[in-house]
Amino acid sequence: MLQAAFSPGGVSSPAVGLWHDVGNGGSRVHLDPELAAALPELPDLHIHDLAGARVRMGELAASAALPSAGEVSVVDQAVPGADGVPVAVRVCRPPEPAGPLPALLLLHGGGFVMGGLEMTTAQAVGLCTELPAVVVAVGYRLAPEHPYPAALQDAEAALRWVASEAEGVDTARIGVYGMSAGGGLAAALTLLMRDRGGPQVCFQLLDAPEVDDRLDTPSARTFDDTPLWNRADAVLSWQHYLSGCEGPVPAYAAPARADDLSDLPPAYVSVYENDPLRDEGLAYAASLLRAGVSVELHLFPGTFHRSAVVAGAAVSRRQSAETLGVLRRALHPAG
Repeated sequence: MLQAAFSPGGVSSPAVGLWHDVGNGGSRVHLDPELAAALPELPDLHIHDLAGARVRMGELAASAALPSAGEVSVVDQAVPGADGVPVAVRVCRPPEPAGPLPALLLLHGGGFVMGGLEMTTAQAVGLCTELPAVVVAVGYRLAPEHPYPAALQDAEAALRWVASEAEGVDTARIGVYGMSAGGGLAAALTLLMRDRGGPQVCFQLLDAPEVDDRLDTPSARTFDDTPLWNRADAVLSWQHYLSGCEGPVPAYAAPARADDLSDLPPAYVSVYENDPLRDEGLAYAASLLRAGVSVELHLFPGTFHRSAVVAGAAVSRRQSAETLGVLRRALHPAG
């Protein structure tokens, strides 16, 4: 998660949260008290002003507390991409590993339209040391300048590079971890790799995945004025991302449209209570389970979309610890 330096104001976190009125219709959301206390400090990332939101996203990334890299190697590279377009990746390697390490492909959020490598640097360094693993963050191209399938092509190119060129990687233990739009890309990438015969992905972690362009769930219809992300953002996000599509929306763009989710890697799906993307994440996890895919699902109460940026809140710390534990079990199964 992007760990920005937000202070929740020292409010305790009792079992019950706070009710807040949101939305034009006076909808009510149930917020964790620590998250509610941090609301005045949150940046406006709503994308009706995309240029402004991109600037503010960059400022948020710049404010993130970077863990001490220590002896971790952090190297930026350009790997071969589709049609000769290079893909920017940031590769974090732990010092002197004892044998090949697992790898984790990290796909940032931002509604397909904002974000970049800086958004995941702190997280990549932290995961690299704490798992340990070779962590590869992907600076995929953004819509609307580069609509679907550009971002997915970049994610595929990065994965193929990790599997074939990255040094010191155990190719049987490559996981993908995506947040929000990155979660949608991670889900799409596993579908694409299944259908194209690899490279193999051993695990997918989908955090608030953006997987359904139809936006016809109760949460997508209800949460029209929630922090960081709301229905209007989701509508614009898909409009930008799918602007290059002609005809029916493909499942590689919106994985919830897939008819067959069988033979995909095990998944962990996390969703946020007061998030327009909540129900599509729940539905996608259920669809994976029905298709015979092993799934772990966690809804974090009192939260809003990517409220994990409020790093000091107890629920954010709990989510971060659980994410780390899930990835350790998936990438170090014999550990």
